[in-house]
Amino acid sequence: MFVDNAKNLKTVKMTIPGALSVTKQSLIGPAQGWEGWVMRLFTIAQDGHTPSHSHPWPHINYIVSGEGTLYLDGREYPVEPGYTAYIPDGSEHQFVNRGKQDFVFICIVPEEGDK
Repeated sequence: MFVDNAKNLKTVKMTIPGALSVTKQSLIGPAQGWEGWVMRLFTIAQDGHTPSHSHPWPHINYIVSGEGTLYLDGREYPVEPGYTAYIPDGSEHQFVNRGKQDFVFICIVPEEGDK
């Protein structure tokens, strides 16, 4: 069993090429007893973005706050709180903050996707 508040969990600045003003928190994963999966919380500051990339695992996203754009396999999707997205393995994707406040979303990936 695991219960905690995200404000108590470590925040990591994403320094991978192509990321701008992005932080990540690992909320639940194998260390908390959820074997094989990881739920992360990403925060993208104003004018920030994740890199445009693809990888061999799928992921599920839920938009918590802010306004953004999901670029997915050449299409542009405006997203805001309440939107969900399934990104298949091998799909080119990027999240961009389009608002004046932080753009925050949950991302669930297989364990190998949490690097």
